[in-house]
Amino acid sequence: MNLVNLESVSHAYGPKPLLSDVSLGVEAGERIGVVGRNGGGKTTLLSVIAGAVQPDKGRVTHNRGLRVGFLSQQDTLDAGTAVREIVLGERAEHEWAGDQRVREILANLIGDLDLDARAGDLSGGERRRTALAQLLIDDHDLIMLDEPTNHLDIEAIAWLAGHLAASKSALVAVTHDRWFLDAVSSRTWEVVDGRVERYEGGYAAYVLAKAERARIAQAAEERRQNLMRKEIAWLRRGPPARTSKPKFRIEAAQALIANEPPARETVELMKFAAARLGRTVYDLEDVTLHAGGPDSGPLVLDDLTWQFGPGDRIGLIGVNGSGKSSVLRLLAGTVVPDSGRVIKGKTVRLAHLSQELAELDPARRVLESVEEVRKYLQVGKREWTASQLLERLGFKGEAQWKVVGDLSGGERRRLQLLRLLMDDPNVLLLDEPTNDLDIETLNELEDLLDAWPGTLVLVSHDRYFLERVTDRCVALLGDGKLSLLPGGVDEYLERRAAGTALTARLGTSANATIAQAPSAAVASGGVAGTSTPDEGLSAKEERELRKELNRLERQLDKLSDQESRLHAAMADAASDYEKLGSLDAQLREINTQKDTIEAEWLEVADRLGD
Repeated sequence: MNLVNLESVSHAYGPKPLLSDVSLGVEAGERIGVVGRNGGGKTTLLSVIAGAVQPDKGRVTHNRGLRVGFLSQQDTLDAGTAVREIVLGERAEHEWAGDQRVREILANLIGDLDLDARAGDLSGGERRRTALAQLLIDDHDLIMLDEPTNHLDIEAIAWLAGHLAASKSALVAVTHDRWFLDAVSSRTWEVVDGRVERYEGGYAAYVLAKAERARIAQAAEERRQNLMRKEIAWLRRGPPARTSKPKFRIEAAQALIANEPPARETVELMKFAAARLGRTVYDLEDVTLHAGGPDSGPLVLDDLTWQFGPGDRIGLIGVNGSGKSSVLRLLAGTVVPDSGRVIKGKTVRLAHLSQELAELDPARRVLESVEEVRKYLQVGKREWTASQLLERLGFKGEAQWKVVGDLSGGERRRLQLLRLLMDDPNVLLLDEPTNDLDIETLNELEDLLDAWPGTLVLVSHDRYFLERVTDRCVALLGDGKLSLLPGGVDEYLERRAAGTALTARLGTSANATIAQAPSAAVASGGVAGTSTPDEGLSAKEERELRKELNRLERQLDKLSDQESRLHAAMADAASDYEKLGSLDAQLREINTQKDTIEAEWLEVADRLGD
């Protein structure tokens, strides 16, 4: 039974038709992933199905009484409303605290937020997670999600995929996260040139089926065929858990990739990288680093000795706030360690893509902005012009002559990335490079990086991209070390679920009920509750834990002093309501920090058995 039907629907913004005579339906319990280029009409399709946008032509019909939950890319949260009221509504505390499903949602999405905080005081990512939690807690027949994985870390994405896969609600989701698509989708829709092409299965099946259609019709140009074949080879040879069984002839897929070489000629690239870089890239010797400076902020690295060699392709994993970006800044030289030293190779040519968009001249054209760095670039065995590389990253035709000041955030991100690559670096530090990139552009970027020789350190919440372009993963697990993960992201999630990481995602005192409740969320990798003392700690491990305990106690003492000074200042300003409001906001921030650090202290103390 269809919940929603679209009949001959057309819609356009300006002269560009995004949907042209589209007819389709969403069945009860169906899970659909929507893919396509940025600006191609994915969000428009979602809005039309949800009833948020009326099409120019055609008809959209909903079943009587249909309950639709729609997460758009822009939230509509009231700035003055508390998180508790937004997410839980009028539910009494005993009602939601006794509901395992609700506790699990709260723990995994907003466990680090104060339920009494106002929406206006939250960051963009916190608002996004709040809106998602609100939607999942309510009951819906059809859930519509537009980029649901934005602002979620790998662990939260894995939890969300499991939650949606187990839900009885129908699902239509627009996302560029290919791992997530494979995990939740039973069908894939591609929005292209105003049409909606439909495929059975998730992303892996979609790629294989699309390549098979192109092979039979012989309609795709050679470059796209080569790129598709390379993608298929990766899908077939990659981690077994990634792929789902395609529902067309397996023999055709095998024939298509029979002579396809591996995505990367690893040995050749390693030799080339060693020739460009020499033996030393980065050596970390006895490095201690806090995110906020000496003895300030979370401990990221503790007396760490580590080596990044020529040709290493490393994915750096950790929860939000674990210090991944701090490690990249340490390697880039923009922060210095509290102690120890970082030895940088003499031949290192570094390019660092941070999460902040670098300043670009808004008056220059896109092509000029790239050509001022370099007009040609050797990638593998081929030389590319700046214009050709721009086209590969989505700047086609007239788009290369757009003024930089008119570009969207995603376009600026792509331009910044290409400018870095054009400078011909031999070391790349990439912090969330996939933000705002569509799947086709991600494929092109992966193909470029496959042929790029050098040392790569990547931070990304896009699990597919992370596994695709790196050769090994290391994790920040809260113990001040870089932990090698032979099993990749799966091993990281297992270790987090098992509670072997020091720094767990714990709520504040306002969320104490969540953390203390005997919730299944703990067992499924959600918010950790109390832990048991570790047995058989070595002398070194016990010293490290006691060192961490002392650091946390020093931080608590500092915060207590600040709290006392604020109380005194509030007493002096008893009649100045404006100043009182400002001081009260500072006090709440101090209390939030104290709650977080106290939770960390309790966990470390539990491990020590104190």
